[in-house]
Amino acid sequence: MVDLNTTAFTPEQTNYLNGFVSGILQGRQIPFLGQDSERRFTDDPDESVETVYGIPIDELCREEVIKHEQNGLDVFPSMLENAGKNVFPSAEDAFRYKFHGLFHVAPAQDSFMMRCRVAGGALSTGQFRGLSKIAETYGPGHTDLTTRNNLQVRELMPGDLPNVLDDVADLGLTSQGSGADNIRNVTATPTTGFDPDELLDVLPYARAMHYYILRNRDLYGLPRKFNIAFDSGGRVSACADTNDIAFYAVRAQNGEIGFRLQLCGITGHKQFATDAGIFLTLSQAIPTAAAILRVFIENGNRTNRKKSRLKYLVDDWGIPKLLQETEKKLAFPLAFTPLESCKVPTPKVKHGHLGIHNQSDGKDYIGVHVPVGRMTCRQMNDIADIADKYGRGEIRLTVWQNLIIPGVSSENVEAAAAAIIATGLDYRPHHIHSGIIACTGSRGCKYAAADTKGNAVDLAAYLSEKLELDQPLNIHLTGCHNSCAQHYIGDIGLMGSPVKNEAGETVDGYNIVLGGGVDDEQAIAREVWKSIPFTDIPALLEKLLSHYLVTREPGESFIKFSNRQPLEDLVALNS
Repeated sequence: MVDLNTTAFTPEQTNYLNGFVSGILQGRQIPFLGQDSERRFTDDPDESVETVYGIPIDELCREEVIKHEQNGLDVFPSMLENAGKNVFPSAEDAFRYKFHGLFHVAPAQDSFMMRCRVAGGALSTGQFRGLSKIAETYGPGHTDLTTRNNLQVRELMPGDLPNVLDDVADLGLTSQGSGADNIRNVTATPTTGFDPDELLDVLPYARAMHYYILRNRDLYGLPRKFNIAFDSGGRVSACADTNDIAFYAVRAQNGEIGFRLQLCGITGHKQFATDAGIFLTLSQAIPTAAAILRVFIENGNRTNRKKSRLKYLVDDWGIPKLLQETEKKLAFPLAFTPLESCKVPTPKVKHGHLGIHNQSDGKDYIGVHVPVGRMTCRQMNDIADIADKYGRGEIRLTVWQNLIIPGVSSENVEAAAAAIIATGLDYRPHHIHSGIIACTGSRGCKYAAADTKGNAVDLAAYLSEKLELDQPLNIHLTGCHNSCAQHYIGDIGLMGSPVKNEAGETVDGYNIVLGGGVDDEQAIAREVWKSIPFTDIPALLEKLLSHYLVTREPGESFIKFSNRQPLEDLVALNS
């Protein structure tokens, strides 16, 4: 203790200072409390390590370290600073920008792509026009419809990004969390609410999930991206079985309508979602999703990006353990119910999102084909005008890179259809053109190994001139193994694979898979040909489809035909 008696303090002051100094010294001896690598509490500083959900910092993958150093939602001040200088962010901040739905897509394009969130794909015409204006003001004068009921704007410069985000917010929309390790756009049956065949309007559930995600900060920075979808039981597919969590509206044998829970769809890894053996009441869907997300956040792999999706946690645990951990976070028990206790869903109508179809309210919806999902701003404004004049002021985006105008009265259908044709788009289903889907491709994505959109347009034109099909066909072109265009679920799927031509030059090429489908046609396509130059593909697919038309059984679909063919017979067609 410091000798305070040698100083000129009164006895009262001396006692006070002795107590004060004694408190300081005792404070230095407060027992240590920390956590070890297994998240157990310890009193030994040498055993304590800094962790993220029990994983030591030095074991985290690069992206997890970036998130640990700063939450991506907090990068906005840096974004403002970079915008003021019109400079691109550091590599670390470029990852964090994705938390705001902004992707730096260099070297394909030295600019940003902004991906919206559109819950269930439902937009007002005012929102659709507003997105058109953003693309016209800051972007290339066009937008891209995606395979998640969604829309992207490309060629945005760093100096404009804060204004872009503000303009999106002014429309009542957001792009928050549409990239990086977050829950992506919540999808739904695009005809829900007016589909004559559906069991339930699922748009309120998609919106509830959407807003729950936006309002809970802890749902950002998952181990990896996460997809959620709602299927209404209607006629148009939402590809729900390709999602991490799929809620399928079903009717139990006792007549009750609820949701079947499916888990771990990830078709880029050749896996559909699996029925979890659970029947959920309607009110239990969102809480169950919230609980599963927390289990994934706490236990998902944060050391290996290739093993960090929900699928891999379930591969390690099994569905029963995942549900056990989920149930611990719920105030109600999960109802384990065999799938057979629910009635078989109504089969989907392939390409039912295109053309003129009746609604449950006596009106019609018109599905509009948008080639490879790309729309000019003029077309967007024209479609909004048509939806206002003849529809109900609403536009629905599909997971097939197309859109729907609902609420058209029968007396207005002909005029609306003519107006659509006048935009340069079409509503009439075409069994080849209508089923072409393509990711962004090498013109706008650094991962893509081929110009998928350009190749898709050329392929559709060639096949349409050479063939006439009497059944719908889906052809999916994706630029890389990430499979944004979901090539494994196409009747015909192409994945970019660069090849050398005779001159030794690298040219666009593809691996080709056959026989994929979703829902009641569920199948992962088989790889048949590898590294085929694109210049050879139109003639090869013409030969394949001609063979199908000549040798199929009466009324047989391409998916059934291709999947009953011996693989060697299909391979031999390219000889």
